[in-house]
Amino acid sequence: MFSDGSETDELDNLATVMGLQYKTLSSFRAMWYHIFVWTLFSSIFIHTCAAVVAFVTLRKHKFGRFFSILILVMGVVFPVTSGAVSSACIAFVHRASSIQISAIYAMIWGVGQTILSACLGFTRILATL
Repeated sequence: MFSDGSETDELDNLATVMGLQYKTLSSFRAMWYHIFVWTLFSSIFIHTCAAVVAFVTLRKHKFGRFFSILILVMGVVFPVTSGAVSSACIAFVHRASSIQISAIYAMIWGVGQTILSACLGFTRILATL
């Protein structure tokens, strides 16, 4: 039922991860990769929407129009740094507990990390006003 971690699994390509094909993930690498990809792409999607709104709103400002570039950069930097570490922590806990997860749960973990970071970002901005 549960594997002992000695299997050699190939990492899925992006189309397989985003397609949410029903499969159980039992190795650390597979769990980490699926969670990480969902964190990366959901963060890029949210930050792209925010960058478009910022650009449209600040398009006539002398320096404000360049803030959208910083928003896009943060949309990639967050999941590559802290998103990768937190995805590894989640995958480690599941692997150490010998709990297999499905691709749907990996999506929930990845998108959930993005939503949590967006909520944290909103509360930080409001505290500075």
